[in-house]
Amino acid sequence: MPANKRNTTRKSELPLDQVRRYLEPGPVLLVSSAHEGESDVMVMGWHTVMEFSPSLVGCVISRANHSYGLIRASGECVLNLPTRAQLEQVLGVGSTSGADIDKFAAFGLTPEPAERVGAPAIRECHAHFECRLHDDSLVERYDFFVWEVVAARALATPRHPETLHYQGDGMFMVAGQTIRRRRRGLK
Repeated sequence: MPANKRNTTRKSELPLDQVRRYLEPGPVLLVSSAHEGESDVMVMGWHTVMEFSPSLVGCVISRANHSYGLIRASGECVLNLPTRAQLEQVLGVGSTSGADIDKFAAFGLTPEPAERVGAPAIRECHAHFECRLHDDSLVERYDFFVWEVVAARALATPRHPETLHYQGDGMFMVAGQTIRRRRRGLK
């Protein structure tokens, strides 16, 4: 067997705490929230599209997170899409608590009014997805929220931004090359 063909199909055992590195392909989001005059922003590394129309997104927000209380009380949030250019801001937001500091001010994030929800959007982000709570039946048991996106905005360029994808242990991937293979029947 040639040296370059050896062990290319043989797989090694993977520690279970590293499974997320393969299954968390969605981009990192900055989730902004507000309730009764208080606002906060948190980092989210895992979410899942659940339906296209209406646009439903599911995610886990830990009750240990300061934003949890604001989100739970208001039933709203904005999912903001940062790019590679905001990596340092993402790291700062993710390593601090809104109970201790104003993360918007501390990390140079500009809150701006959303169109349909009370939570602010973040001006520096590439896109904003305004959400209202659609289903909270799994919140008490799993901290799993199902959101309906009720408004969405994105910059026209770049069309395919360099998004961040968290893999655990401080490792990120940046969205790479876009490949288009359109076939009949696929949209």
